[in-house]
Amino acid sequence: MFLLALLAAASMWFYVDRIVVGYQVADAAAHGRPRGNLSDLYPRWLGARELLLHHRNPYGDDVTLEIQKGYYGRALDPARPDDPKDQQGFAYPVYVVFLLAPLIGVPFHEVQFLFYWLLIGLTVASVWLWLHALRWRLPPLAVATGIALVLGSVPAVQGIKLQQLSLLVAALLAGSAACVASNFLFCGGALLALATVKPQLAWPLVAWLLFWAVSDWRVRRRLVFGFAAAMAFLLAGAEIVLPGWLWMFAHAIEQYHRYTQNQSVLDQLFPWGFSGKILAAGAVLASVFLIWKLRRETAEKENLGRATALVMALTVLVVPMYAPYNQVLLLPAILVLVRDRAFLASRSSAVRFGYLAGTFALAWQWIASLSLSGIYFFVSRAWALSSWKWPFFATFTLPLFVFALVFLDAYLHAHQARQN
Repeated sequence: MFLLALLAAASMWFYVDRIVVGYQVADAAAHGRPRGNLSDLYPRWLGARELLLHHRNPYGDDVTLEIQKGYYGRALDPARPDDPKDQQGFAYPVYVVFLLAPLIGVPFHEVQFLFYWLLIGLTVASVWLWLHALRWRLPPLAVATGIALVLGSVPAVQGIKLQQLSLLVAALLAGSAACVASNFLFCGGALLALATVKPQLAWPLVAWLLFWAVSDWRVRRRLVFGFAAAMAFLLAGAEIVLPGWLWMFAHAIEQYHRYTQNQSVLDQLFPWGFSGKILAAGAVLASVFLIWKLRRETAEKENLGRATALVMALTVLVVPMYAPYNQVLLLPAILVLVRDRAFLASRSSAVRFGYLAGTFALAWQWIASLSLSGIYFFVSRAWALSSWKWPFFATFTLPLFVFALVFLDAYLHAHQARQN
């Protein structure tokens, strides 16, 4: 199984390096699209450097123009219809600069190298941290197999190649959950605060864990104290380095959504009218109903891990950002479903069918990457490049299957616990 996982991971990296990048380079050349460093870290790094070293507003149009020159290789031209729509502005809370401050004096090509390996290390650590948070002990070979598959998945490979801060946030959330499971509540709260550098990904888990903490204030209040202390430091520091930054950030977010028109996974799956938003509201209400029943679970209980995994899966489903790299947040839910597979298999045939369909949706990325790698080597490179979308075919269905299954799993275990 480990060797098969290595083969699947290797095929995914080959697919991204040779097929996806090969297609993108050819397509950019054909349409005159610019290609610079294309690192999602670059806008944040440059904004942090300009703010901390030169006291310039990272949200300003002048800094955005400089970001475009590095990210795309030149400034975007509205007169060119094939130019990218994403302006690559500094659309993050300004306190992200505190995380990047140690790197602002280093040339960016060195920063890219360091951050590349940092993201790989954090992704590996996330697997260990989530296993600890879920209280699931596995033999070393099984852990190595899981790490290989995670590192060779579409979300992780895309996130590492693009140097996306989503992977850093995912590791911080995993660290927070592991600290909570070990009763290091103050540390867990502090890591939770740091994860808010990407608020849309962090706040659902923040809301759940703070709600869990206040449900037994005397025992769990240190989680709230850790979160409040770290957030106070971040917000106060942000106001010192850039007074009035919050309004600038809100404006940057408004602009970001205007030119990217980001939608949630459900909006993509159900694009008719408000169908996606109605379903998202239903998913949120159902999750709130369930986690209300689980709020008394102690850190030592598996049901706390199930509730946390459910919130992470809900985040991927409903936040207005459907980029595949955000699906690294599905990791705890997928681990729960693998651990509880026998429990779910003992249910109705409909549940078993849903589980098999979800398993296929997860495995499809590797089936496609192996197939395209074989086509590239033995059939036709042109055919492989033209079929580059294959591994992304399950991008929108996988989060739906994972959410539905982990919700059912958590609900059935909660019901079973009440009966016992």
